[in-house]
Amino acid sequence: MYQPKMALTPEQLDILSGKQGETKAKMMEVLVRYGDVFGAKRMVPLTYKTGHLVTSFGISMLTTIYPLMDELIEAGLKAEGGFTADPRPMEFASCSANPLEKLVFTKIIYGRQKEYEGMLAKVGLKDKDSFSCTCYLPEVGNIPGKGDVISWAESSAVVYANSVLGAKCNRNSGVIDLFGAILGMVPEFGFLTQEGRKADFRVIVKTTKTPEAQILGSAIGMKVMEKVPYIEGLDRFLKPLPDEDTVAYLKDMGAASASNGAVGLYHVANLTPEAKELGEKLLKEGYQEYVIDDEEIERVYRSYPIMWKKKHKAPQRAFIGCPHLTYKQLCDWTEKFERGLAETGRKKLTCYTVLTAAPQVVEKFKKSEHYARLMASGAHLASICPLMYADNPLCGAKRLLTNSNKLRTYTFARYAKDEELLNILVGKEKIK
Repeated sequence: MYQPKMALTPEQLDILSGKQGETKAKMMEVLVRYGDVFGAKRMVPLTYKTGHLVTSFGISMLTTIYPLMDELIEAGLKAEGGFTADPRPMEFASCSANPLEKLVFTKIIYGRQKEYEGMLAKVGLKDKDSFSCTCYLPEVGNIPGKGDVISWAESSAVVYANSVLGAKCNRNSGVIDLFGAILGMVPEFGFLTQEGRKADFRVIVKTTKTPEAQILGSAIGMKVMEKVPYIEGLDRFLKPLPDEDTVAYLKDMGAASASNGAVGLYHVANLTPEAKELGEKLLKEGYQEYVIDDEEIERVYRSYPIMWKKKHKAPQRAFIGCPHLTYKQLCDWTEKFERGLAETGRKKLTCYTVLTAAPQVVEKFKKSEHYARLMASGAHLASICPLMYADNPLCGAKRLLTNSNKLRTYTFARYAKDEELLNILVGKEKIK
């Protein structure tokens, strides 16, 4: 038996020694070793038991995951609170693919998707619609409270839970999140500790207008990397939580900071829960400062590489919604498209445009009067993960245009600010 460095309770030692089965013992050893590496003193119980998994895709080459899932199922193990998972990779009815692209998706890359989803259902997937990176939105309902200890993975979901909800979760990898959800406990270190939630950076926003959320998050992430920023000056532009526009802004800013850097927690003065409660007490002694003004936002934006082979050609596909859009963002984009098309005299958008949102958000939106108006613009509505779409080399090689810094970072997609993206899609301007 592995000899833990941390202190374990008698029950935890029983699990580790195999008294509750060999599979549980293996899982406990993984979590204990994980905690020991980071200096955890103990394991702590989850106070909110619904998990969120990053591994939502039945990728054929991920050969180690399937025997693991089989073993969990055979042992009768299941997450007590269930779990949600990241978006599915494919949805051809709403995001088209030609026959060859479909073949690559269904036979080569995600050939085990249906089988894998069946496995997820047996170990705790909440339901068939539990696939979204924005599980914390009210329509989806996986919402831990302030101070809750959770076992999640997915960088954008974890940073939102930690920062906006005030929950406690480290940036876990895939499988670690599932083991924690099944065993109902996680090692206590990092963001689960009071000291680990303090800020290493004081980020001072001095822009003259609301900075683009995706670019601000990108700037912060590239500067602080895995450290914790305490952001001042942003509250001048945002309404108090739970305002829907503020939720969307912090969602997108956090996702960019987590993907362009490795931010797992941020505090926004006068806005996020711990910042409202503790203020500057969250700053560590010896913190660093980073000032973000209009010039810095523009510098960061101009630094993004353009990786298209033909840089001045029109885009072949546009993606909006990485992370998934809120209901209000869908309504807002519908209205932007309408106004823009009316100004240019066009009836349809200039290229195949996909907006992505959680299945529950999509269903709600379909019942609104905005849905028919969005469809009239020629846009498409899906619940896929745009990153996984671009994992198909035939699709990823297309000229993809996006306002998502996460999608830009992980693919060859070209980034455009919201207004620039809108103008290109309604025909006001061309790619420069």
